[in-house]
Amino acid sequence: MTSYPALILNPQADRRVKKGHLWIYSNEVNTGKTPLKSFAPGDLAEVFAAGGQSLGLAFINPNALICGRLLTRDSRQAPNTKFLQHRITQALRLREMCFAEPYYRLVYGDADLLPGVVIDRYGDYLVVQISVAGFEQLRDELIAALDKVLQPKGIVLKNNHSARDLEGLEDTVEVIGSVPDLLALRENNARFEVSATTGQKTGWFYDHRVNRAYLQGLVRGKRVLDVFSYVGGWGVQAGVAGAERVTCVDASESAVEGVRHNARLNGIEDRVEAVRGKAVDVLKSLVADKEKFDVVVLDPPAFIKKRKDQQAGEAAYRHINELAIRLLGKDGLLVSASCSMPLTRDTLQEIVRGAARHLDRHAQLIYNGGQGPDHPIHPAIPETDYLKGQFYRVAME
Repeated sequence: MTSYPALILNPQADRRVKKGHLWIYSNEVNTGKTPLKSFAPGDLAEVFAAGGQSLGLAFINPNALICGRLLTRDSRQAPNTKFLQHRITQALRLREMCFAEPYYRLVYGDADLLPGVVIDRYGDYLVVQISVAGFEQLRDELIAALDKVLQPKGIVLKNNHSARDLEGLEDTVEVIGSVPDLLALRENNARFEVSATTGQKTGWFYDHRVNRAYLQGLVRGKRVLDVFSYVGGWGVQAGVAGAERVTCVDASESAVEGVRHNARLNGIEDRVEAVRGKAVDVLKSLVADKEKFDVVVLDPPAFIKKRKDQQAGEAAYRHINELAIRLLGKDGLLVSASCSMPLTRDTLQEIVRGAARHLDRHAQLIYNGGQGPDHPIHPAIPETDYLKGQFYRVAME
């Protein structure tokens, strides 16, 4: 059995971990007995409570505020291919229970007990993101485990995201096997093709699947505006569900082309238009032109990534929601989404309420959606619960 160096916690610092959390903060470590500077990023250590009880094995990064990420509570388990194969199989069983087709987030980091690993599945192809140094060192074992469980035709290692900076990792994109330029997926009876290598994040955002399905039941015969549309996740699905007219807005030319491509793929290109432009500028222009929509979807990138962004981020959410409400006709539907973890559901609700009241409108929350079951929430880690998708009927008083 492999022996690992010890990381000893301060008295009482084990409480959160014993409740199920996987993170260890640098101020929780007894650095007198186990100096963090003695570890290199990615090292494995056996974590001990102050009283000597073993708490499991963790990846260590001495340079980060979250200096430890618990991998297993059994320090006798070796984090090898067999171990990772078991973890991936556990994750796969959940997805196969929830979804009939192989298009989903296969691994969602801490919630699937694989901290720092995100894996999206596109049928026979996988897109993998690694954001911690420990799993960067176990990359070969992780790929071997994926081969054993799923036998994918190809894997894209999409490791060019900001989280890697915190671990001192370089940005890279690597293709293993053969991967087509566009990956196909199906979601809520709609077809899409996305690029894993040049698209945003892992190419697609599976997290809003359930919320998009709910929207599909409300859009037949309606005029829909999809803002921050990316390649048409909301808008194209609205068109497939019978929306009379869909306008998608995104600042990226490749995203706008993606909307047009996916509209053609579903045979609805005559009812879907794609507009390139900054969201606020386009919204203001539509207001000035006195345009009206039955449904407006706001699904922006995270305006609040850190606590220091809170005030400015909330102001940005207020601004776009007020502009959206100005564009809604009588009894219009506003879908206000946020992927900012620090923005609570109650705060988003208050932002929409305030924006509506400012315009003498009455907002009624009719559906309070979150992330789908392929983004399971770890009950002990509130940070895994990040997505909001709130549906409001906005009426005239």
